[in-house]
Amino acid sequence: MQKYVCTICQYEYDPAAGDPDHGIAPGTAFEDIPADWCCPLCGAGKDAFEEA
Repeated sequence: MQKYVCTICQYEYDPAAGDPDHGIAPGTAFEDIPADWCCPLCGAGKDAFEEA
């Protein structure tokens, strides 16, 4: 699965790890994250991410 990086703060979303602190289980592809999910570091929306 493809990793994605926040263009604002450089946080890397790794699908293998997910974001369990914010309800995203390990193994969740970026495309499958809910539209209202935000970057856990800076609060940017999904639209601020690009493929790593």
